[in-house]
Amino acid sequence: MAEVARIDLRSDTVTRPDPGMRRAMADASVGDDQFGEDETTNRLQEHVAALLGKEAALFFPTGTMANQAALRVLTRPGDEVIVGREAHSVWHETGGSAANAGVQFREVGEGGLFDEVAFSDAVKPRGHMIFPPTTLVEIENTHNRGGGVVFPQADVARICEAARSRDVATYLDGARLWNASAATGRTPGELAEPFDLVMVALSKGLGAPAGSLLAGSAPHIRSAVRHRRMLGGAMRQTGHYAAAGLHALTHNMARLADDHANARVLAERLGQSERVLLDPGTVQTNIVVFALRPDAPDADQVVARCREQGVLLVAFGRRKVRATTHLQVTREQCEGAGDILVDVIGT
Repeated sequence: MAEVARIDLRSDTVTRPDPGMRRAMADASVGDDQFGEDETTNRLQEHVAALLGKEAALFFPTGTMANQAALRVLTRPGDEVIVGREAHSVWHETGGSAANAGVQFREVGEGGLFDEVAFSDAVKPRGHMIFPPTTLVEIENTHNRGGGVVFPQADVARICEAARSRDVATYLDGARLWNASAATGRTPGELAEPFDLVMVALSKGLGAPAGSLLAGSAPHIRSAVRHRRMLGGAMRQTGHYAAAGLHALTHNMARLADDHANARVLAERLGQSERVLLDPGTVQTNIVVFALRPDAPDADQVVARCREQGVLLVAFGRRKVRATTHLQVTREQCEGAGDILVDVIGT
C-alpha cells in the first residue's frame, strides 16, 4: 500500500534544516560557550541584541527554558505575574513556572490580549498583608492559543508605561515576534523596545533546529547566565546551533509573509464548513485555531481522521484544533489540507 504523503501542520517547529543551513552548521567556528569562547554564539548574541535594541542577549536551548529563566531574573518566589489568558507560560510549560520560579499567574483579557485597564485592575500592591505582590507583567506576541494574533503595539506601550509607574517589571514572550514584525511592518526592535526582557525563538517560523535568546540590559543578562546554569541550560560548542540561527535570520525572515498567506488560504477553505467556528480576523500570522460546532466530530477524531489522509494537526482541547503553517508547507498543500479537513468535519 502506497504511503500517504504528509502535510505536517502540527507546529512551525517540525521543519528540517535546508542544505544552506546544514552547510552553515558544518562550517561554524565553535568553542566552549561556558568560557565565552564560542565565536559563532557570541556573534549571534550580539546580532540579536542589536536587532532588538537591547544591551545584551543570551542563547538558550529552548524558549521554555528562556521563559523560566526570565521569571527567575524578574521575580521572587510567591510573586504574582499578570499574563494574557491561555499564555504559553501557564498552559504549555508543564507547571514549570510554579516549580522553578515559585510564582503564580493572574490571567486577564480574552484571546491572549488585554489592555492597560485590565492590567491596572489586576495589579496587587506590594507590602499588602494578604495579597501576593504583582512584580511582573508578561505579554505573548504573537499569541499561540489566541490563534497567532498580534498584540496591538499601542496597548503594549500603555501597559508597559503603567507597569513602570507601579514598579512592575515587563517581559515579552516573543517566541514568534518575527511573525508579529512581518504582519505589522514594525521592526523587531520597535516591538521589543518597551520591555525589560525579551525572548525570541529561532526554531519556529525561522526554521532553525533549536535555540532561543533572552535580550535585555547587561545586568539582567548576567543574572540570566546564572539561572540558565541552574536550569541545566549551560552548553558547550553551541556554535553549530548559533550558525543555524544566523542563517535563519539572514535567509528566512522575508518569507514569513508566505506562511501568513498560506494560513489565510487554509482558513478560507475551512470557512466552507458550517461546522467550523473561526473568526477570520484572528488569522493574522501563521496559526489557525478553530472550534468545532456541536454537530461536528470531537477534535481528537478530526485529528485522527486527518492523519489517516496525511494531514497532521494538533488538538487544542476537546472541541478545538490548531494548524500551523511554516517554511516547508506550500500553498497547494494548505489548499489540499483544507479540503481534507472540510471533508472530515463535514459541511
